[in-house]
Amino acid sequence: HRKLLANCLAQSQALMQGKTAAEALTEKAPTASATLDREVLARHRSFPGNRPSTTLVLDALTPRSLGALIALYEHRVFVTGALWGINSFDQWGVELGKALCNQLLPRLDSGDTSGLDGSTAGLLKRLLAA
Repeated sequence: HRKLLANCLAQSQALMQGKTAAEALTEKAPTASATLDREVLARHRSFPGNRPSTTLVLDALTPRSLGALIALYEHRVFVTGALWGINSFDQWGVELGKALCNQLLPRLDSGDTSGLDGSTAGLLKRLLAA
């Protein structure tokens, strides 16, 4: 739990502070290959700060507080869409998900993975074995 809290605070801080390419250049990227060009890598590891964010802290996660949190995010999505002149709840990507879901539902009963990509087939087999 403490590690999750530390990551939460770190993300908020990162969005606020950012990191310049010059700062990234002085750091060693812990997961980067030694063969990568340091300047190219520094450009990929830099990002602007001063990005607004909101961190919500709850005393306890209860059905009421969870419902309020979901309502808050639904309202935020709706208001943002209204301000931008878009229907936030009519997304083409959602349509693709619905179409794929309709194709996968029968497979949950039959277990048939033929014709599926390897990732989806593996996930389906794993879920059915549980």
